[in-house]
Amino acid sequence: MFNEFHGKTAVITGAGSGFGLEVARIAAARGMQLALVDVQQDALERATEELQAAGAPVLARRVDVAQAPQMEAFAAEVQQRFGAPHLVFNNAGVAAGGLLWENTVQDWQWVLGVNLWGVVHGVRLFTPMMLAAAKADPGWRGHIVNTASMAGLLAPPNMGIYNASKHAVVALSETLYQDLALVTDQVSASVLCPYFVPTGISQSERNRPGTLVAGQPTASQRIGQAMSDKAVGGGKVTATEVAHKVFDAVAAGQFYIYSHPQAIGGVQTRLEDILQGRNPTDPFAHKPELGAQLRAALRAA
Repeated sequence: MFNEFHGKTAVITGAGSGFGLEVARIAAARGMQLALVDVQQDALERATEELQAAGAPVLARRVDVAQAPQMEAFAAEVQQRFGAPHLVFNNAGVAAGGLLWENTVQDWQWVLGVNLWGVVHGVRLFTPMMLAAAKADPGWRGHIVNTASMAGLLAPPNMGIYNASKHAVVALSETLYQDLALVTDQVSASVLCPYFVPTGISQSERNRPGTLVAGQPTASQRIGQAMSDKAVGGGKVTATEVAHKVFDAVAAGQFYIYSHPQAIGGVQTRLEDILQGRNPTDPFAHKPELGAQLRAALRAA
């Protein structure tokens, strides 16, 4: 269990905004050293200035987490400056929606690159450092938190590319938890599954690499964007509240971290579908007007 944060090191991806920035703020307040990455340079610079002003030692680098060489260079810098990190928050994420067959190769490369490969790189690069530190010191403790989504536990329509990336992160994180338990009691893992929280993720297109631009959005993608903007923008739980839940979970050794525990009912229904071998339940059964609105919009497109 890892609950002593002062003087320890936190690695945070997607640190310029949303959950990443809020976790960095709490980490700084608790006396941690910070190793931060984000692909948006101006946001990263603002975060760095704020956190340094708060007294935190900060290593900040503009990094595309999907790119192995960039992550490898960053990990080497973290090792050289701070040693093995105690908390790794693989958090960088982007969102893209639309009907599955309308997503381009570039869409898939972008979303899986950030949401899945970003986590893969964080795990493969920092876990060995943490295990080595744990082996060298019986008192050393560390924890890895991967950001997935409730979309990693459900399968809402018109956002399959995002769902696929987040389901992969949940499976990766569950396996990481079990794998770590096989080899150590000093390092563990959690998965963060937020629901609709205003973080700026619905405006992810601002950070899409020019090499992966996929042209004009389709009708289903425009509809999905509008619904996402409304749902995320209207979220009542804040990113700050979720960041506190992350630290509480790390201190308690809790694996699943939920921003909206009331949303678990949908997960239970999905698992019952699987156990009973029945067709997937209508995701809008509790709000049929939303389903009717989406069907009408897509069929009219």
